[in-house]
This record gives sequence, C-alpha cells and structure tokens, in this order.
Amino acid sequence: MELSGGEIVVQSLIDEGVEFLFGYPGGAVLHLYDAIFHQQKVKHILVRHEQAAVHSADAYARSTGKPGVVIVTSGPGATNAVTGIATAHLDSIPMVIISGQVGTPVIGSDAFQEVDMVGITRPCVKHNFLVKDIADLAVTMKKAFHVATTGRPGPVVVDVPKDITDPAIKIPYVYPKEISMRSYNPVVKGHTGQIKKAVDLLLNAQRPIIYAGGGVILGNGSNELTEFAKLLGYPVTNTLMGLGGYPATDKQFVGMLGMHGTYEANMAMHESDVIIAIGARFDDRVTGKLEEFCPYAKIIHIDIDPSSISKTVKVDVPIVGEVTAVLKEMIALIKASNITCDQKALDAWWSQINKWRDVDCLKYDYSEDIIKPQYVVEQLYEVTKGEAFVTSDVGQHQMFAAQYYHFDKPRRWINSGGLGTMGFGLPAAIGVKLAHPDADVACITGEASIQMCIQELATATQYRTPVKVINLNNRYMGMVRQWQEFSYQSRYSESYMDTIPDFVKLAEAYGHVGMKIEKPIDVRPALEEAFAMKDKLVFMDFITDRTENVFPMIEAGKSHHDMKLRVAPGTPIDRELA
Repeated sequence: MELSGGEIVVQSLIDEGVEFLFGYPGGAVLHLYDAIFHQQKVKHILVRHEQAAVHSADAYARSTGKPGVVIVTSGPGATNAVTGIATAHLDSIPMVIISGQVGTPVIGSDAFQEVDMVGITRPCVKHNFLVKDIADLAVTMKKAFHVATTGRPGPVVVDVPKDITDPAIKIPYVYPKEISMRSYNPVVKGHTGQIKKAVDLLLNAQRPIIYAGGGVILGNGSNELTEFAKLLGYPVTNTLMGLGGYPATDKQFVGMLGMHGTYEANMAMHESDVIIAIGARFDDRVTGKLEEFCPYAKIIHIDIDPSSISKTVKVDVPIVGEVTAVLKEMIALIKASNITCDQKALDAWWSQINKWRDVDCLKYDYSEDIIKPQYVVEQLYEVTKGEAFVTSDVGQHQMFAAQYYHFDKPRRWINSGGLGTMGFGLPAAIGVKLAHPDADVACITGEASIQMCIQELATATQYRTPVKVINLNNRYMGMVRQWQEFSYQSRYSESYMDTIPDFVKLAEAYGHVGMKIEKPIDVRPALEEAFAMKDKLVFMDFITDRTENVFPMIEAGKSHHDMKLRVAPGTPIDRELA
C-alpha cells in the first residue's frame, strides 16, 4: 500500500502495537494529526501541556514495560517536552518522541516555530533522528523503537519536518519486521569467567549485601533477584528507583539506602566486605562522599550499560549483561557449587544488622492534634493493602512515600528519581491509570509540586481517569525548607507558599471531588471514602505539620554512613565486625 509520511508514522505506531499516543497538536504536525483522525487503533490522549504528555507516556512505560509514545509540534511544543525527555533519560525509560519540524527547505533559516530539536535534546536522549527523506521514515521509526527498548532503555526523538508528512506525497509502505544497526549491538549475556569470579567472592564473604537498583525492574529481573537473595540468605537493599524490585515486607530487606535511606541499610553497606550491585549506578544520592564510600568492600557490578561500570566507584568484578540473564547464570552456578557460605559469619552479620534495625530510624512522633505526613502514607498503605500504583512528585512527600509505603511488587512505584522533576506526579498517575484502569492509582504530592502540572486535572476529566491525589500540604516547599533549616541557619528564602489555592474548589471546578482533611482522626476515614469512589478523581488536601523533616538524612559533603537521625542511635557500631 502507498502511504503519505503522516500515514507512515501512524501505521508504524500501529505495527509496533502502540496503545496510547500522548500529545498536543500544532502547525508542524497537522498532517500527522489528520492521519491520526483516520484510524481507531491508536488512542490519542490530549494533554494540556507537552511536559505532561511526556510524563504520562513515561509512567505508562514504567508501569507496563512497554515504550511510551509522544507527539509534539515544533518550536515551543518541542521545547516544552524537554523536561519530560530529560526525566525519562536519567531514569532509563523506553520512549519514542515524535516532534514536528519546519519544512526541510527552511531548516536553519529561523522559520516560524523552528528550533534545533536534535541539537537541544542530544544531551538528554539515548538517540535522536532528523528525517530528511520520506523513504527513510518507516525504517527510522523501527530504529527508534529498537534503540529505545533494547540495552539500557531510554528516550529516542524522531524529528519530522512538515513536508515529509505532506498528504500529497505517497510511497509504498514496508515496515521492517527486524532491524540491524551495525553501530548498536548491546551485550545481553554476561562473561562466564567474570560471573564465576563473582560467585566465588560472594560465597566467601563475611559481611555481604545485595544492592539492587532500577535496572532490576527495567530488566524484569525481580523474580530472579528474589530467588538469588533467598538462595544466599543475604541482606538486600534497594535504591529509590529499585523499590519493589525485592519485596519490602520480606525479612531480608533492610530498607532503601542513600540520602534518606534507613540507618540499617546505610550502615550495612558501609561495613560490608562484599557488595553485589545489580542494575544500580552508584549515584551521588547513594554514595555520599565518594572517598569514604564502603571502605572495606570488594564490589561486584552487574549492568547492561558498560559506561555505568566504574563510572564513579571503581569495582572489582565488572559484569556487562542483562540482569535477568546474569542472575540466572549465577543462581545455576551457586546451586551446582559444593561451596556454601560461612553460616557462622552470616549469623553474626545478621545479628549486627538487627542491632542497627533496633534504632528504629523511621519512628516519628504521632500527634492527635496535627497530621503527620508519615501517618498519611502509612494509612494509604493500609487502606490500599499495599496494592496501589503510587506516583509521586518530588520533595519531602516523595521520600515519605518511599519510606512508608512498602512496595512488594515491581513497577508499582512511579517517580522521578534522577532528574527530580516537580510536576511529574499527576500526569504520571493519568498514564498509569490508562494502562491499568482497574487498579488503584494514588498520586502523592505537595502543594508546590502539584501546581506545576495541575492543568492536567482537565485531562483526567476528559479521559475519565479516577486517580486519587494525596496532597501533603505543609505550606512550604518542604525539602527546600528542610535544607534551609539544616544548612542555612533556618533562613527560609522563598520557600514558603504565600498564596495557595483552595484545592477543594479547584478540584471541583475541573469536575472532580475535593476533600480537605485537617485532623489525624479523619485521615483513614477520608482515604477509605475516596478509594470507595471508583469512578471519581478525588483530590485530598491533607493539612500536615509544616515543621516535619525527613529522617534519616545525609547532608551534602558527608559520607553515606554519617546520617542525621531524629534520635541519636543507642547502638554503637561493633567495630570487631570491620
């Protein structure tokens, strides 16, 4: 069949099995939108801002494992999408972004709504393409999906000039079933020799720990990670992005590590003698002061991306490969080995970890007079039985969600980790709800973050996505205020929100249900009432303690085991273990 450029793009999406296309029209993509109009297989979701389109597609991808797809117009449409693209890039989320471009004859002439989308996005995409010939369009679309979803996933931009989509120009359409790119061949299978070295090191460890990141979830390796950990009996810690990759309620889980991780996770990392890092990248929020990071440990690092290995922390046994394939091989080797771990040493290690656990670093002071944000998250966990998909914005509420909602399954925790993007939560919740219409979806946010993309309440109305918004309203940019309290002698420069809307009336103006909750006794009943309304978006404005801080906390420049705690621990480190 012969198709125009616009029809080729849309047919490519159909052939890729795309379910939803998130976007916003404009002059450079009108030919594409006309092609969208003439088909029924791909459902277009009209957002109210291009940033939200990318966040919704991003969350769809995180919660399903399928690539998210976005369409934006040229100029401001394209630049509005950049924040979402950078968000997806830092968290390695598979996405294809189709951006309109001015016609090829006027590229470079400062034409109306022209920007160099390829140049602008080069630092924050896995790859990008500018299509200059309609004959290249189908194969470029195939390449875009291939690159986005294989190896270390990431966003790929396809920039399409308007004349390439001209409905008057048609060519025969052939969509490749497979694609081969000479310069792009990601390694899948780990090196067997390195895997054997890693197994030997692990089985001879005295104080081991399993450090698992978002790569476990992206690589669909949660089952293998759980089997691996159970086989060894070793403690497991997750990064912020890895939460749900290992069951949080399991006794071997020592909590999240890093800047706001648990005392026991950070101390166990610091005192360990062997670390196996699986799909994690040793980012600064985990390592703290690099010179003092894990001074006693030999480090094994499994990652699909060779550039991530020894990028910040030098490792002893690097293994490049997919986490699932590598873990399966390690499990087989351990089962076949006659070597068993030193059970006496492991028992002593667990005894020390349990002493650190006794510090109870996440304990907070419950109040009958004022709502504590931690309490709201705890009650949310109980009301939803830990089964909800939880999106978040960025700030204190994000950390409270990570600390107090115990994720036992992968792809349930949807947040912006690497870029820390305010405004992510609401459009993300919409994307998740479209993908999982029968599931409970909660957006945990704050009064500052929610206003970044609050216009998407209209998108939720149009597409009937009855998510529940949990607004932890402390009248501050909470994390900014916390840093100002600790590091700037409580000089709260521009971190207080002087003018906050009536969120109940605002929600109602968009056609939703609004609630304002001011007393702790009303928290659980309000949550139960909200989640009972299966067909309504409910905006729950919880008026919380404005002075509450996130603990533990590692301040800038401190080592990862030097934590500021709510209460000083009474259990000294047993130095004999080191």
